[in-house]
Formats: sequence, structure tokens, C-alpha cells
Amino acid sequence: MFFTITIALSALVFALQVAAVHAHTPEPVSEAELHRPLDVPDRIVLTWTDDPATSQAVTWRTAARVDSAVAELTVATPHGGFGRIEGMQDDAVTVLATTQKLSTDLGEASYHSAEFKGLLPETLYAYRVGDGANWSEWFQFRTASRQRKPFSFIYFGDAQREVKSQWSRVIRQAYKHASDARFIVHAGDLIDRHNRDAQWGEWFNAGGWLNGMLPSIAAAGNHEYGSDEDGGRHLSTHWRPQFALPAHGPEGLEETVYYVDYQGVRIVVLNTNEQLEKQVAWLDGVLADNPQHWTVLTFHHPIFSAAAGRDNADLRALWMPIIDRHEVDLVLQGHDHTYGRTRNVRSGLSVRDDDSGTVYVVSVSGPKMYESAVHPLMRRVAEDTQLYQIIEVDGDELVYRAYTATGELYDAFNLTKGENGVNQLREKMPRNARERRRQKTAQ
Repeated sequence: MFFTITIALSALVFALQVAAVHAHTPEPVSEAELHRPLDVPDRIVLTWTDDPATSQAVTWRTAARVDSAVAELTVATPHGGFGRIEGMQDDAVTVLATTQKLSTDLGEASYHSAEFKGLLPETLYAYRVGDGANWSEWFQFRTASRQRKPFSFIYFGDAQREVKSQWSRVIRQAYKHASDARFIVHAGDLIDRHNRDAQWGEWFNAGGWLNGMLPSIAAAGNHEYGSDEDGGRHLSTHWRPQFALPAHGPEGLEETVYYVDYQGVRIVVLNTNEQLEKQVAWLDGVLADNPQHWTVLTFHHPIFSAAAGRDNADLRALWMPIIDRHEVDLVLQGHDHTYGRTRNVRSGLSVRDDDSGTVYVVSVSGPKMYESAVHPLMRRVAEDTQLYQIIEVDGDELVYRAYTATGELYDAFNLTKGENGVNQLREKMPRNARERRRQKTAQ
């Protein structure tokens, strides 16, 4: 008996010694390994360079050694097979991609962009991307209608910091809330350090497959700019390789100043980081020659700041007369890491709810927060609150809803466009919903 117990104890001690030798001590995975590009595509994102009713652009990343790539496109079918594309002999169309190399702080990569042209409006397509041997999964997207038809979209203020750990839940909750949304508007500061590849990797990781299904309309924020070796401030070297955007803006501002027309709405993207004066004439022309029923502007630095100690007087003096002249309906902004929403505003003055004027919104979707300023034009404010916005357009009605990261309605209004083009604003804020403000300590 004693001998048996001794053998058992010896075996146990030996097992513990072996376990100790082979015990795993957790260590953080390096950024270079975590974000290493492979031959298999990643960072897949939909954007537009042309008419959303007849075109779609897609961009993706691979290892640098992949020097050519393709996309395959087909009409989506319920059974998962290839559909027949009108005018084509084959069931799927192969589209050659353009490829450019990008050198980052973590190494080399290839970025590939393909553009699908000549598409049928209001049609669900399926696509995949790859090099012919290594493919992504099949994604789906739906082309826009040529007519004014109801749709919704999602708007985010700054994501910027802790994108993987804390912004990811916001974009996923927004999509869960509005899974039929047609695109996402990002009002700048998608990440914190303009050329940090790991931060761009976190941004793509947070959105995941949503980016490959739901097109992005992105404005450049000040954190998409940074100081380089020559001492000047420059747009991130990632921006143009990874986003295929319209190039019809002013010279030198291509793919950061542009517009997209979608089912009766003109969405105009501006760049508040450089060459502000150069954008005045371009904006005036784009708004003067505008056949769309609604006009929405998005850019990063706000016309009316929502944060304490901030103001953009030069920007307001340059752009607000153009916004007033053309009776822009809605302006979506970021930068201030707090929430603020005006009622109808013209020339810096609040106007009646049934009078013409523009509604200005500043919002934040990431966890970095500032103190609010009690601006007299703000109808609703919030501090320390991650938010997402869902905007629906249906004929003469624009419905705006702002939700917290946990899905509670925080702010809401409706705009109704009258026969004379004048908007009537109706507040739809939730009853008894207190403003989310910081507790001030007594001095």
C-alpha cells in the first residue's frame, strides 16, 4: 500500500514538474504580427467613385508580393450560385484591379482597387476579391435607384481612439439597429495617428465584414493628417490607397473633397484641414447645380463648436454664407468629442422651426470625450456619451435619430420640406430623457 502511494505521489510530482516547464506565459502579440498582410485579402471596403445606381468600387489589402489582383461580380441569387448578368455570356464577370504598394511603419503591403461599372440600378450583386488562387468570401451590395426613393444611412462622429476595444461595439450596434442602411458617413478622425498601420488595422477590424457590404463616405479629420519629415502636415499615406473616392474635387484635394448623389440626396464631403478658400467656389458650384431634393454636408471641424474653448470662426466666415445661400438642409460634423445639435440656423442666428435654415450636428462615436460648451444655438447636448445616428429620407421627410452605444434614443427631430423648399423642424426628443452632462464639483 505504502509503495503504491509513493509511486502515485512521484508521478504527480513529475507531472507538475513537466507542466511547469511547459506552462504558457501570456505575452502580447506584436503589432507587426497581428496586422501582417497575407496573400488572402483583408481590409475590404466598399466606396464610390461614380454613380451609386450604376457603379461600385471595392478596395482590399494583401501581402506586398501579390502584384496583381481581380474581382469577380455576379447577380446575387437565393441559391448561392452565379446569376446571369444582362449582356454577358458568362455567369460571372472578372474585373482587373489596379494595384499600388504601400510602405508602412509595420512593413510593405499591396492595395488593390476594382471598379464595377455599367451596373443595373436597384439590383443586388455578389462579389469576391483575390488573386485567382486566394479569395475572400462572397459579399453582397445593392445598387441605388435612379429615382427618389426612401432609404436610410448611418452617421458617425470621431472613432479615433481605442477603436478595436470600444468603438467596435458602436458600429456593430448601429448596423444591428439599421441593417437596411445603404451607407455610412464618417465625419473624420477615423483613427488617432495618421500613418500608424496598426490603428488602421483596428478600424478595419472593428467594422469587419460590414465594410465589404455597406459603402463608406468618409471625410478626412485632423488626425488623418500628421507632420512628416519635411515638417509639413500631410494626409495619411493610407488614405488614397485604401479608399477609392470621387476625384472631381478641386485640384490637390481629390478624394477628400467630393460629392455623391443617392436617391434624391446630394451628400457633399469637404476638407477642413487645408485649402479652405479653394473649396468655396467649388462648393458654390456644386450646390448651385444641384438637382437633388435634399442636401447634406459632412466635414470634420464644426461650424458651431460643441466643446468648451473651441471655435472655428474662419471656417464659419468662409463657408456659412454658401451654406445659407443654397439652403443646405443638414450638416454632419465631428472633432469636438461631445454632442451638440442646433435647430434651424441661418447666418449664426437661430430661426423659427418652420423657417428656412440649416441644422448642424456635432457627434462622437469613440470613447475620447471633452467638456461641452453651453452654446446658445444648441438644442440638445451630451457629454461622455458614445453615439451613432440613423438618418432616414422619404420624399419630403428627413428623420434624424441619435442613439447611445447601448441603443437608447437620445435625440431626434424631423425635417419636412414644404412646397417652397422651406423646412419645418419638429422636435422628437424622447420625453423625460435628461441631458447627459458631467457632474460639476463645487469650488
